[in-house]
Amino acid sequence: MTYSRIALAALGATVAYFVLGGILFAALPSLRTEFLKYPAVYRTQDDMKRVMPVGMISIFVAIVVVTVLFAMAHPAGSGVLDGARFGALIGVFAVCGFALHNHMLLNIGIGLTVGQSLAYFLQWLGVGIVVSLIYAPAGVR
Repeated sequence: MTYSRIALAALGATVAYFVLGGILFAALPSLRTEFLKYPAVYRTQDDMKRVMPVGMISIFVAIVVVTVLFAMAHPAGSGVLDGARFGALIGVFAVCGFALHNHMLLNIGIGLTVGQSLAYFLQWLGVGIVVSLIYAPAGVR
């Protein structure tokens, strides 16, 4: 494992995660509308701003962990297809471990659950791809 490549890959993947999240959660009015249906469950936008640093740091830490796992599985780096497979596995983990699990715990509808599942899956797929592109040494991509 190369720590500098892990750090760069984690940083790049974090940017990708938030860009994809911004597009999927903020720009898609249908998903935003679904969140607004549950004001007793989710924070308002103003309340979210107060705790956003904690959320951003926690996602960065999660992506560092995922990047280390990728580096352990592919110490010499790997191509974008392996990154996509890896990201898809992490995406399935996020969907099953969080979105579907939250559907059981929280009083939210299936529309929001499906929307979150799709968004989380795509975000983690993107993370896997970006990690593979940045972590791989030149010529491996």
